[in-house]
Amino acid sequence: MSNNENFSSANSESRPSLLEHTRNIGIAAHIDAGKTTCTERVLFYSGVVHKIGEVHDGGATTDWMEQERERGITITSAAISCGWTTSEGPFATIPHRINIIDTPGHVDFTAEVERSLRVLDGAIGVFTSVEGVQPQSETVWRQMDKYNVPRLGFINKMDRMGSNFLAAVTSMRDKLGANAHPLFLAIGAEENFRGLVDLVKMVAYIYDETDESGVRFTVEEIPADLKDLADEYREALLEAVSDFSDDIANKYLDGEEISEAEFKLGIRKATLSLKFIGVIPGSAFKNKGVQMLMDAVVDYLPSPLDLPPMKGEDSDENAVEVAPNDSAKVAGLAFKLMSDPYVGKLVFYRIYQGTLKKGSSLYNPRTRKSERVSRLMVMKANDREDIDVAYSGDICALIGVKDVVTGDTLADKDLDLRLEPPSFPEPVISMSIEPATKADQERMGIGLQRLAEEDPTFGLSTNEETGQTIISGMGELHLEIIRDRLFREFKVDANAGKPQIAYRETMLKPSDGNGKFIRQSGGRGQYGHAVIKMEPLEKGKGVELENKIVGGSIPKEFIKPTFDGIKEAALSGVVAGYPVIDFKITLVDGSFHDVDSSEMAFKMAGIFAFKDAMKNANPILLEPIMQVEVSTPEEYQGELMGDLNRRRGQIQGMESRGNACIIQAFVPLENMFGYSTDMRSLSSGRADYSMTPSHFEQVPQSLVQSIVETLSREPART
Repeated sequence: MSNNENFSSANSESRPSLLEHTRNIGIAAHIDAGKTTCTERVLFYSGVVHKIGEVHDGGATTDWMEQERERGITITSAAISCGWTTSEGPFATIPHRINIIDTPGHVDFTAEVERSLRVLDGAIGVFTSVEGVQPQSETVWRQMDKYNVPRLGFINKMDRMGSNFLAAVTSMRDKLGANAHPLFLAIGAEENFRGLVDLVKMVAYIYDETDESGVRFTVEEIPADLKDLADEYREALLEAVSDFSDDIANKYLDGEEISEAEFKLGIRKATLSLKFIGVIPGSAFKNKGVQMLMDAVVDYLPSPLDLPPMKGEDSDENAVEVAPNDSAKVAGLAFKLMSDPYVGKLVFYRIYQGTLKKGSSLYNPRTRKSERVSRLMVMKANDREDIDVAYSGDICALIGVKDVVTGDTLADKDLDLRLEPPSFPEPVISMSIEPATKADQERMGIGLQRLAEEDPTFGLSTNEETGQTIISGMGELHLEIIRDRLFREFKVDANAGKPQIAYRETMLKPSDGNGKFIRQSGGRGQYGHAVIKMEPLEKGKGVELENKIVGGSIPKEFIKPTFDGIKEAALSGVVAGYPVIDFKITLVDGSFHDVDSSEMAFKMAGIFAFKDAMKNANPILLEPIMQVEVSTPEEYQGELMGDLNRRRGQIQGMESRGNACIIQAFVPLENMFGYSTDMRSLSSGRADYSMTPSHFEQVPQSLVQSIVETLSREPART
């Protein structure tokens, strides 16, 4: 385990590191699990920084925004590159380039995690040794599953009161369904945490307590009181790995010796299968275990070559694959946009194939235009290093490309293809915003537009009835940060209205819809006619559209406009004007006129048919439900449970973790406004909570009328 002072600069014209020696990883977890602290230690041990920055004093390298340093949380994902060389194992003495993205833990900034995991090859899930798996841990784990990201587990904060490494591993198995196995065991816990037992090499690493940097440790025999436990867990690890490696399975069954290199390659193969998670204990704050974690990143997480080709489609919607190859024509994905006060728009770009040089042009199939890359950079949080060339597997930043949105494919002009973009959750909260003075009006428009470009979960619209500007996001903190950024970055003083819930609508039963649009006003008229069948889908299924027109009752060229009208009508339901979700529309019949039919007429027919079907489908209003977890001393448990019940909460369970009682509940978002203040008041400031969006549920009929009346007085839509 060593840092890598001699890591080659990416500014070199020659390939800075072989593709198999590149690791693109993300660090993701529940808020306050220690992701940023962990990243800071990696940067210190790898020689990128020479002084450890701390989150609590605003000195963390990757928390560079003013709002992050003030609040002590990560708001935007930060990319940074470092080098690492292991002293032992399959990749010993080989310098590796590690591109790290430190992601936010707060649920309001989940888009940052989503788009980061989309372009990363591997990840580290960080958990605390006291709480184990927490609600947002489950969310990021599902995101990793969605993008098939191989990962390691790091059980952090082993120095904290109530820490229990093996209990945290068990919570990974129980709550995440993960096939989690320790690669190391902790030596001691809480204030007595002093080292790790390596279950592959069967040695102990004991830290020098006089060295606060954590660089110095000695390699010793496993303490006698841990020997039996180490034997037991090594045996379990061998059994687990043998499921993925025939060589290890055969040797294990025959009782033959398995070498360290064979064992590590077996763990690597198991990790890449996505069905095995190696887990490491440590304390990032106390500088323990991070070196072993980085060795594990090199030994077990994939290089770009280890993963299946990236999927996409060409201009004819045929499936295509893009694989790492420096000699191929360049293709990659723009996964994040950022406004920089000095260089303008920064486009974060993952190269999946080819080599990109400064000054070259990239083609955007969405806009059908090519744009020149005037500068090319490697990001180091908010610092950057100009480079002349970037290669397959690299993550870099482009300057000069203008008309780009998150998820755009940028490729060589001869490659008319689109790679699969990341997907993002819909906003759950909105509010009106208006400039404090007329002078702020124009600046506010520019600022909001730029922020909306950067953040796919930030919505921007205008209420047609009131003329108000409506902003939408993932939570109160999300919108608070937007307002703060408007003030700091764009010098806009803005007043905000009361937050509104992003309700949704759906239906309970199937129905038919008939839509006709006929206009005669002299000369050529307008005629469109569509007949549809509507049926509800399961929660979370989204929208499905199917064409079952036979016999040409609607000509082919009018099918798409009809569906466009249906999709437009679905943005405004019939109960309270909110978007309609989870339904299937089948276009079954219609009629047309040889002269008067047009795309516009059939679009209107689609709108009318949808509205007609909705009225007969028993439409209902849905509200966002949050998964809430409250951690409190036992003496406040009763008051806090009573408060959640008053908020229409459904208690899901309770458990004890260390000295705390954990209450889990589902609560409507509408009733969670101001909860932080009330919870602290009820618990004398000793309780804490977290919440994540869970699902939508029907609003009780007794409340629908009051919601509709409130909306009619103070309309806001998302």
